[in-house]
Amino acid sequence: MATEPKEQVGHPLDPLTPDEIELAGDLLTSTSEFTDGARIVKIELDEPSKDAITAHEEHGREIERQAFAVIRDSPERKTYEATVSLEAEEISSVEHIEGAQPSIAIEEFIECEQTVKAHEEWQAALEDRGVVDTERAMVDPWSVGYDFIPEHIDRDRRLAHGLTYVRPSADDGDEGYAKPVTGLHVYVDLDEMSVVEVVDNGPPDEDHPLPPEEMAYREADIDLRDDLKPYDVVQPDGPSFDVSGHRVEWQNWEFRVGWTQREGLVLHNVGYNDDGEFRKILHRASLAEMSVPYGTPDQNDRFKNAMDAGEYNIGRMAKSLEKRCDCLGYMHYFDAVMNTMDGAVNVLPNAICMHEEDYGLLWERSDWRTESAESRRNRRLVVSFIAAVGNYDYGFYWYFYQDGSVQVQVRLTGIDNVSAAPKNKDVKGYSELVAPQLKAPIHQHFFNFRLDFDIDGTENNVYEVENQTVPSGPQGFSPHADPSAETPNPGGNAFYAEERQLESEQEAQRLINPLDGRYWKVTNPTETNRLDNEVGYRIEPHENVKAAQQDDSSVIRRSGFVKNHLWVTPHDENEMFPAGDYPNQAEGPAGLPVWTEADRDLTDEDLVVWYTLGKNHVTRPEDWPVLPVQMANLKLTPDNFFGQSEALDVPPEHVINEGHTVPSRDEFDDETPESRGEAADDD
Repeated sequence: MATEPKEQVGHPLDPLTPDEIELAGDLLTSTSEFTDGARIVKIELDEPSKDAITAHEEHGREIERQAFAVIRDSPERKTYEATVSLEAEEISSVEHIEGAQPSIAIEEFIECEQTVKAHEEWQAALEDRGVVDTERAMVDPWSVGYDFIPEHIDRDRRLAHGLTYVRPSADDGDEGYAKPVTGLHVYVDLDEMSVVEVVDNGPPDEDHPLPPEEMAYREADIDLRDDLKPYDVVQPDGPSFDVSGHRVEWQNWEFRVGWTQREGLVLHNVGYNDDGEFRKILHRASLAEMSVPYGTPDQNDRFKNAMDAGEYNIGRMAKSLEKRCDCLGYMHYFDAVMNTMDGAVNVLPNAICMHEEDYGLLWERSDWRTESAESRRNRRLVVSFIAAVGNYDYGFYWYFYQDGSVQVQVRLTGIDNVSAAPKNKDVKGYSELVAPQLKAPIHQHFFNFRLDFDIDGTENNVYEVENQTVPSGPQGFSPHADPSAETPNPGGNAFYAEERQLESEQEAQRLINPLDGRYWKVTNPTETNRLDNEVGYRIEPHENVKAAQQDDSSVIRRSGFVKNHLWVTPHDENEMFPAGDYPNQAEGPAGLPVWTEADRDLTDEDLVVWYTLGKNHVTRPEDWPVLPVQMANLKLTPDNFFGQSEALDVPPEHVINEGHTVPSRDEFDDETPESRGEAADDD
């Protein structure tokens, strides 16, 4: 049994420490509640309720520290949720979740591949395609969804759908995505780790079963450019942010950094210090779910719809960020403390990177009469993590700006999902060739962000704002006439921004409309600024895309949140994930489409905004073999939250740099990583 946790916990929302996970793991693995073959999918903080956090922060009320765990008892084929009291060192509750399949764990990925590679029918299928050394193969376990499981296989089994690729050698460092074994599908029971069925549709081209080319993108395999000069970010006095445990302060911003295995980075208690007063904006913000549906009707690809948060736990897929590559400048890192399936501690170092970044011009004013000029540079705080999910890599970035705005950005990169194509055949439309005999299907990426707003409190409203044109009137264009009820727009130029309150859940299911300048804003009707306007924040859509799937498709039924860009619900502690708690192998519908059928009232309520950020991906050869970053963005900007621009007091560069000189390249090379701040990852 583990001893009492030693690491100091500074706040009830701090993620579990290694000692706490070790304690919870010991309790869960030693209990008689589960069989010896039970596996712990995840152990993480059992987050206190919103009311409990408020009582703690306003009245100092203590909160019991608890862990939440999901257990898959494989011999019993049952899924359980358990709560562990870390103070009493005991399991508080255990509940069987009927019919639920937890997300697929990394250990299951590894074991699934080993199971498939040991299977004779799979080996024979590779040999039929000319692959004698089957150790060169790799198998990616995909979630099976629901509808595309072969009809005679029991859907209650815990399953994975294995897709095969062939590496150039048996070296574990080689990737095989350039040579997909298209047509070969293996269904694996993850509870008993056995192959249930091998389905071989045959290769698209019997004479040329594998694409001819390998892939090369690593430094040692490429003739690199030799004309790029060093670019270094130097902060001789260190960063402008301050970190205390998981609490961050920067340029009037204040928030807490959290982590879950399902969501990855979570931000808590996001607010702004305005003339000494902390003003809350967001109680909790995170990536809540993803959906990546592929658009080809090909039987070998049409099943693909990865829900990477709910089906795989995208936090478990996070990578340890490399210094001076994923981030530049003076960096602060947060580790992610997780667990293995046997309950042991698994610490991912440097999972979250935080640094400052120059972002060009913040504001400028030049007056030709007075010959005066003022300008300020825009600096932003970046908090990010990167997850590698099979072939794709996703970077998630939260940017905080000096004007009081917040930006959410997803960067998509990695390797396109590909299939083999027949030689000399046009595949345009549903797919595009990215290399000879190698096609990448059209697909979409949807990211749903859960934004629990608290604009100066929990009594909030949401409005839709968009441009409205004004008819000229019966006289038409009449530039010298006075406006009247009959002729409201005599000059033909008038338009205005119409605000319409979204008063119910059904009314608040909305799509973007950039042609009319549509945005949404969350306001607090009980708080006003110095102009007597309700304080609020805008939700400003950037590029987005409409879901292209049919309403009766498996995609829409299982991940229906993709149908709308905006959803709004009253706050409910049990409504955390837009496709439901357990989307893996779930038939659907669940989550947002089901909750909002109640059409609950949204007036003067504690509101949660769910924003679906979409990216359309029509593939091209320039995406191969590694996709240059594509970006998807959402921005939150203050709207009457302040009385004037928050960027006025940002000092110009000559004031910031007074007394400092930029070091030469030679001086910089003499510095140590520690002196550049690269080791500043203590919490």
